[in-house]
Amino acid sequence: MTFQHHHGSSQHLAIADHLLKGEDVSFIPSPNTSGAFPSGLPDTIVIHFTAGSSLSSSVNVMTNADNKVSAHMAIGRSGEMVQMLPFNKIAWHAGKSFWKGRTGLNKYAIGIELDNAGQLTANDEGEYMSWFGGVYKSKNVFKGVHRNQPSPSYWHRYTEAQIMRTFALCQLLCQHYNIHTIVGHEEIAPERKVDPGPAFPLDKLRMRLLGNTTSASDLAMEMGSESTAMTHGNQRSDTAAEDISLQEEQEQGAVQAVVSANKLNVRSGPGTHFAKQGAALYAGEKVTVLSVRDGWANVARTSTGWVSESYLAMVEDAKESK
Repeated sequence: MTFQHHHGSSQHLAIADHLLKGEDVSFIPSPNTSGAFPSGLPDTIVIHFTAGSSLSSSVNVMTNADNKVSAHMAIGRSGEMVQMLPFNKIAWHAGKSFWKGRTGLNKYAIGIELDNAGQLTANDEGEYMSWFGGVYKSKNVFKGVHRNQPSPSYWHRYTEAQIMRTFALCQLLCQHYNIHTIVGHEEIAPERKVDPGPAFPLDKLRMRLLGNTTSASDLAMEMGSESTAMTHGNQRSDTAAEDISLQEEQEQGAVQAVVSANKLNVRSGPGTHFAKQGAALYAGEKVTVLSVRDGWANVARTSTGWVSESYLAMVEDAKESK
């Protein structure tokens, strides 16, 4: 069976026999696989950045048998896409990982790698350096707080083309496979991984994909042109459009909360008469409160849903005051 996704007027993606078809899509096979997923899987998507210098160099690494690493897809900065394994085969991208009682996420998840240098370090010339020596101008840098770190830092900015193609791909995967969870590598291996980092709008993308609130074309309209300037103190560039990252949303007042109940059901709407959906939340889990209505909070974690506000303890944003 072939599933298709129309992304605007210029892009058309489809999956046939577990392979992606469409404009600027190529297949370069990787030998690094554990064979086919068991029945009913994959049901998860893991988003990564490559922390590399180019799409081609990262694909070369992931298709070399000596490196013992692979992913299903890599997406370049112009939106070009390289598939390395069919979506029904297990790739080696997650490593030692844990999520919701599962360990070893490779056997559950499709891995998507985005060509991005990752975390950067500022130098005295007003430029930003990657771990491998790449130099980046401020227009290509995002300043934000990582979900697992206490203070702001610098990150290589993703392009609008990458974000939109990632959304389109993930939406198609959700239609084709039994996908109920989308996570970042930083969430399933928080002690050792920081990808995709705060420059990638992970929470907002999965809110739309798993919450079924909008289409890719709607997201494109909402994004407008991607923000291309860093936030400096309280002053933002006049040319910067609204960034869709969660960090920007937090600056504008989004609230973090911690679940206080031992077990908290998530529902499809604001009330007990709405059906339960997805996995329950447990004491200590942190969520983002998107909106509140009649004593119910619409929250985001790996998916979105409504919970009783009385079982949430609001916490101060971890972002440093500016």
